[in-house]
Amino acid sequence: IVPAPYWTTYPESIRLAGGVPVEVVADETTGYRVSVEQLEAARTEKTKVVLFVSPSNPTGAVYSEADAEAIGRWAVEHGLWVLTDEIYEHLVYGDAKFTSLPAIVPELRDKCVVVNGVAKTYAMTGWRVGWIVGPKDVVKAATNLQSHATSNVSNVAQVAALAAVSGNLDAVAEMRTAFDRRRQTIVRMLNEIDGVVCPTPEGAFYVYPSVKELLGREIRGKRPRTSVELAALILDEAEVAVVPGEAFGTPGYLRLSYALGDEDLVEGVSRIQKLLAEATA
Repeated sequence: IVPAPYWTTYPESIRLAGGVPVEVVADETTGYRVSVEQLEAARTEKTKVVLFVSPSNPTGAVYSEADAEAIGRWAVEHGLWVLTDEIYEHLVYGDAKFTSLPAIVPELRDKCVVVNGVAKTYAMTGWRVGWIVGPKDVVKAATNLQSHATSNVSNVAQVAALAAVSGNLDAVAEMRTAFDRRRQTIVRMLNEIDGVVCPTPEGAFYVYPSVKELLGREIRGKRPRTSVELAALILDEAEVAVVPGEAFGTPGYLRLSYALGDEDLVEGVSRIQKLLAEATA
């Protein structure tokens, strides 16, 4: 079971492993968070694993502790494995709090695999260092598979990652403060555009506005019918790159990252504002 919107790699990784991804879609009305009821409706006797991601890429959605615990206990009740991606654990804002499923639902630990890495928290994307935490037999099997796929992480990258995870989080706090400021700016500016609905993300560094009301409107002689076409139009006319929702399993949306300088952020969104202001019925 894969909650959508999802990071584009997830369904393909499941297929490569011989599984069948079953999507459970959430939209802006729930802050892009799926409910236990939705998950239960998708569960069948063939269901083996549920994917849990909080904070989320592409939406920035963060589950409350109560909602996360409910999902964890539902998984325990039905004997399901949970794969949880915690890569954005330190990038949460406002009153939102990160919750690790095996920490709040200890009964889940024997059937839970946690995925994490240094890429986001420590801004070390290019170092390609990550890890998994789970039952010993699962970790051993994953190690065997990985050793035949990518050999090993270089020594210098391991030392750099060790320095990152064993140090304090002062630099991360500074980065989070900057992201929080940019988060508020981009949400405000996008919601000023007629036809755009942008929920406020509580984690990661992405916004995922709905642009469904803009589809079919005329903009500079063109009528984009899909978010793919709208993203292409924005790239051609405003020279701003956004990712259409089709990549994340939910057409009608765009993903924008606010992991960039304040001035560049304002410049980019201002160009989008100017372009989309020309939309006519």
